[in-house]
Amino acid sequence: MPKLFITCAVTGNHTSRDQHPGLPVTPVEIAESCLSASEAGAAIVHIHVRDPETGAPSMKVELYAAVVEQIRRHDPALIINLTTGPGGRFQPSEHDPVVPGPRTNLLVPEKRVEHIAALAPDIATLDLNTMVFGREVVINLPANVRRMAQVMRDAGARPEIELFDTGDIMLLHDLIADGTLDPAPLCSLVMGIKYGFAPTIEMMLLARTLLPQGSTWTGFGTGRHAYPLLAQAVLSGGNLRVGLEDAIYISRGELAPSNAALVTKAKRIAEDLGADIASAGETRAQLGLRPSNAARAIDA
Repeated sequence: MPKLFITCAVTGNHTSRDQHPGLPVTPVEIAESCLSASEAGAAIVHIHVRDPETGAPSMKVELYAAVVEQIRRHDPALIINLTTGPGGRFQPSEHDPVVPGPRTNLLVPEKRVEHIAALAPDIATLDLNTMVFGREVVINLPANVRRMAQVMRDAGARPEIELFDTGDIMLLHDLIADGTLDPAPLCSLVMGIKYGFAPTIEMMLLARTLLPQGSTWTGFGTGRHAYPLLAQAVLSGGNLRVGLEDAIYISRGELAPSNAALVTKAKRIAEDLGADIASAGETRAQLGLRPSNAARAIDA
């Protein structure tokens, strides 16, 4: 079995300070949480940013730039994965479904990847789901996905394909067939979102069998499903993801002290099951990513 890598999703869009008072919100807090997760064993950090004043999700390039700059300065080997998920949500108004409600955040595709073009991260997530999501609908039209994928390609960022249901995997196959995405993609199986993949062992195994040949995949569950599906991912040959974006408890009724604590637990579970955990450098080589800033400096 190849070594498995751990991704830490440090903040996300939906977790709030009301749910977890230690949630990192400011650029400094987010960067420090990423660096601590790296020290605990994460090879990749998955990053959303927030408005530092309100804690609300943000897509401001300057906030992403502040986080990325601090990580690259202190830990240049750490693999940076930036979200492009925000900007696809539509909430119909109650009085007229054609009129957007207050939770709508639809953006043209190029605005959703503006920070990718500016900052050239190692990885950028690419959501393929069009689905009911909470009280709204998330819309990712294939044409828009193609436009976002082109910006990622131009920036040299490897797409991580976010898959929420079986139809998303069918779209993935079409995007590979038409040349939008390269064969042997990097994928995440997101399990436990209502109306998407059910958070079960059987569903994870089914989804794995539907992936394109040669895929590298991470499987993870949300909330109370996080740890059972983490173990199942290890046993099924998948990689691991944890973090306060996905689950805020480290055990029943006990809030996680930090993202680093969640990474430590994930690493222990994986190693107890016989897996070896890859470093950031090993993961970078495994995924065919560009050399880290440190390695480029040495080569120069």
